[in-house]
Amino acid sequence: MKVGIVRFPGSNCEDDAWHAVVDHLGEEAVILWHKDHDLQGSDVVILPGGFSYGDYLRSGAIARFSPIMNEVEAHAQRGGIVVGICNGFQIACEAGLLPGALLRNDRGYRSMPVTIRVEHTDTAFSAAAHAGQCLTMPIAHGDGRFTADDATLDRLEGEGQVIFRYVDAAGHPTDAANPNGTMRNIAGVCNAARNVIGLMPHPERAMEPLHGSTDGLVLFQSLLATARA
Repeated sequence: MKVGIVRFPGSNCEDDAWHAVVDHLGEEAVILWHKDHDLQGSDVVILPGGFSYGDYLRSGAIARFSPIMNEVEAHAQRGGIVVGICNGFQIACEAGLLPGALLRNDRGYRSMPVTIRVEHTDTAFSAAAHAGQCLTMPIAHGDGRFTADDATLDRLEGEGQVIFRYVDAAGHPTDAANPNGTMRNIAGVCNAARNVIGLMPHPERAMEPLHGSTDGLVLFQSLLATARA
């Protein structure tokens, strides 16, 4: 498995993603510059966290027009796996690869550990987990409030496209467990074809005990499980 990790001006999690793929999974990774026109044979593309273009217009709105995104979108249309984490989730939504939008948090910038519950395991980034599994990992964002109209939310729920949800220590999606005002405690979604996944929490920052949690490992192991299948 070869993983391409896109570096935009302002990205700050591409090295963390590279570390997760290479040092923890033992797989090949390559950093793709945002002006590139070639995915270099990547089987999986990761859009990492950060503040692409300084979030000057709207989070992800400028990065969506980077040349590499033409290749990312074509890769997704061919059924290739794309994972957007935090700012990468925002970019994927801006590019129309995922439904909904990420708006400003209802309580300012949040940097803290959260618990998310795995709702479905039939995606490339949840296949090694089990439904209902609760994972702890950090968030660090100011624009993570997932928003869509009620019809879209109902469709996402009905078609199993809500993949991760913020929950409390008992595994319940309570208001107190919602860190940013996101609708229906949604922490991550996938597209209808289930090959594009976006989430706001950072699994690449929860890979070893020094991080305070190793729960992010199961999500990256999901990529391997999918590739082997």
